[in-house]
Amino acid sequence: MEDLKTSETWRVFRIQSELVEGFETLHDLGPAVTIFGSARLSRGNKYYDDAIALGTMLADDGFAIITGGGPGVMEGANKGAKKGKSHSVGLNIEIPSEQVANKYQDISLSFRYFFIRKLMFIKYAIAFIIFPGGFGTMDELFEALTLSQTRRIRSFPIILYGTEYWKGLIDWMKNTLVTNGTISREDFALFSVVDKPEDVRFLINEHYRVFGGMRPKPNNQRKTRK
Repeated sequence: MEDLKTSETWRVFRIQSELVEGFETLHDLGPAVTIFGSARLSRGNKYYDDAIALGTMLADDGFAIITGGGPGVMEGANKGAKKGKSHSVGLNIEIPSEQVANKYQDISLSFRYFFIRKLMFIKYAIAFIIFPGGFGTMDELFEALTLSQTRRIRSFPIILYGTEYWKGLIDWMKNTLVTNGTISREDFALFSVVDKPEDVRFLINEHYRVFGGMRPKPNNQRKTRK
């Protein structure tokens, strides 16, 4: 029988190991944008194609692109970043299904623990772009909104991509959450909704204009990282 006391103790060291590897690998990454989205939206889907375009555009602007490293929208964003001039980062997760690392990553990490992976997403990003997705994408969206609302993280753009997809959720938030007083109307200022890659670029540039910060260097070429 497994000794739970010993098992729990060694788990601390596994957690520490993942934290150290993540920090050391991503420390010199520079300004990055994290792009979330469904693993189930495959090639030929509008959002997959838009993720490619957005990944290329932001990489050419000098931003590293971070995704969950899987297929679907994540693959599209990494593929676009590979076409651009910055790093394409995949933060993969070990789960029984769906998560097969895509081939468009020049920096790749694999995590056992979701909470460490989510820390890396938010620590190294200057913006979150949320494409259509399922439970995992919703989890990442609402955690970012919660941390921003409670001021546990610095202010940064949280951008929902795809008005048609997100409209029902936003209407529910307005008609149910606001009506019942569980959030305020001011909380809708925490995020924006867009439909084009150029709109994402505009919002990120506006954030820099208002809040400042270290800007990427558009002419940087991708460096070899292991």
